[in-house]
Amino acid sequence: MLAALALIILASSTALFVHADPDPTNPGPGDVFIEGQTCSINWNPDTTGAWKNMIIQLKTGDNFNMVNLTTVGTVDGTDATKTSFSYPCPKVTPHSPIYFYQFSSTASANSVWTGRFTITDSVTDIVTAAESTQPDGSAIPWGTGSLVNSTSTTTVGTTSSMPATVSAIETPSAVSSSASDSTSTVSTTPTPSSGSQATGGGLDLAAQSIGWKTALTLGVSALGFSLML
Repeated sequence: MLAALALIILASSTALFVHADPDPTNPGPGDVFIEGQTCSINWNPDTTGAWKNMIIQLKTGDNFNMVNLTTVGTVDGTDATKTSFSYPCPKVTPHSPIYFYQFSSTASANSVWTGRFTITDSVTDIVTAAESTQPDGSAIPWGTGSLVNSTSTTTVGTTSSMPATVSAIETPSAVSSSASDSTSTVSTTPTPSSGSQATGGGLDLAAQSIGWKTALTLGVSALGFSLML
C-alpha cells in the first residue's frame, strides 16, 4: 500500500515539472526565402499560458555565439488559432543556409529555435555555409551573416547548445527541428529545425531538483515502511 502510494506521489511530482513551451515547426533545413518576398514562420503554441508576449528574432552565427540581426515581431504564443507569422524578408549577406529564428518571452527563462534556412535574392544564388562544424565539433554547418545596410546586429552568447536541425526546445542547426544544421526549423544550433531550449523549462532547475529529491525521498521512505510491514 505504502509503496504504491509512493509511486503515485512520485508520478504526481513529475507532472508538476512538465513544461510545454512553444515549438517552432518552420522554417527549417532546405527552406529558401527570397529577399523582399514573404518570410513565414510557424509553431505549435505554448500550452501553459505563459508566452503571451513571444518575441521572434532573426539570428545567425554558431550555436554558442548567436548573433541577433533583428526582431521581426512579437506575438501571442499561447493563441492556438494564430500559430504563424509573416513579414517581408530582409536583404542579407551572404546568401547561405545560416539564418534561424529564436523565440523568447520575459515570462520564461527558456528560448526555442527553428532550424537554419536560407535567405537569398535568387534560388540560383546560394552559397555553402562558411563553416562545416560547430565550435564543439558537432557536424552542423553555420556561418555569420548580416543585414544589408544595417549596423544593428548584436552578439548574444549562450551556455547551452543550439539546435542542429529543428525542434521546439532545441537550438538552431541545419537539418531539422532538433539539432542538425543546414537550414532547419528550430534548435540551439543555427540549423534550426523545430524548436528547442537552451536552458531549463518553465520552473527553474533548482526548483526541479528540489521537487525530484522530495518525491524520491517520499518514495524510498514509503518503500521502507512497506518492507518492514
